[in-house]
Amino acid sequence: MKKRYVFFDLDGTLTDPMAGITKSVQYALKAYGIEEPDLKALCPFIGPPLKDSFMNYYDFPEEQAQEAIGKYREYFADRGIFENEVYPGIEELLRDLKRAGAVLIVATSKPETFAVRILEHFHLKPYFDYICGATMDETRVRKGEVIAYALEKAGIENVEEALMVGDREHDVIGARQNHMDSIGVLFGYGSREELEKAGATEIAETVEDLKRLLTFFGIKC
Repeated sequence: MKKRYVFFDLDGTLTDPMAGITKSVQYALKAYGIEEPDLKALCPFIGPPLKDSFMNYYDFPEEQAQEAIGKYREYFADRGIFENEVYPGIEELLRDLKRAGAVLIVATSKPETFAVRILEHFHLKPYFDYICGATMDETRVRKGEVIAYALEKAGIENVEEALMVGDREHDVIGARQNHMDSIGVLFGYGSREELEKAGATEIAETVEDLKRLLTFFGIKC
């Protein structure tokens, strides 16, 4: 079925947030006496819910992981949020999709308020009909939950008309939980193996490849 609604992940899909996210994690870890000078070692934090990452990668108990999110936000809210850049070709793709009549939606595990600020800063907000993210209290944070919230907010009744675009397994799994097709992108932080294992419908290596696949799904851009 031809797609009308295109859901985009934010981090690793629309923008490259490497510096801002890793520096924020570095700052949070330092509060617990953990020094991590290699920012690339912290790239696995890009994409998954923060609490999961602190627990999985540094063995923080749940309560401490939740506390660490607060430390992370001390740096991120004022500095890390804008240590970020839009991937080349993304704005042109969004412009072409809007001209083609697609409804564009952001679905991110980043708190919604931060997502809005980032999209405003990079002048991408006008391209999106809906910006949907996590809650600050983490009651809505997993990608499947965010996608379900976005579907409801946009009033989408036929999920066969919707498509998720993202760079990590969480985007693909969240789409599958909501019975949606997905395109995994390789210019972000997930590998082909990760995306294939998660069950991505298609995989795009570049932004130009993504544009071609969106045309395959019936969106002429």
